[in-house]
Amino acid sequence: MIPSWSDWKRYPRAGRGTIEAPVGPGIYEIRNANDGSLFGFAATDNLAQALARVQIQPKRLSGWFGRRTQAPMPDLEYRVCATATRADAKMCAAHMINRRETWFSRAA
Repeated sequence: MIPSWSDWKRYPRAGRGTIEAPVGPGIYEIRNANDGSLFGFAATDNLAQALARVQIQPKRLSGWFGRRTQAPMPDLEYRVCATATRADAKMCAAHMINRRETWFSRAA
């Protein structure tokens, strides 16, 4: 059976909301909701724990007279692809990376 991706879901803000992901091996992808840029991608043993551990630190902006203000948290989305084993997840991730690199080499 070929694994498939879930729908894109909003990544919860710090301390608010829940992450909907299976407790098992698979691949996750996190992107910036505004422009679609890739934020994180990995194969893991436990999707729920891996997504919960992702560190999203707000950037600090320098202001006048050395005062620092925090930039807003990035607006992120995530999706998961569950697999039967971690080996399957690694193999699928390698295949996806290879397909992406092939596409970019042809587009350039």
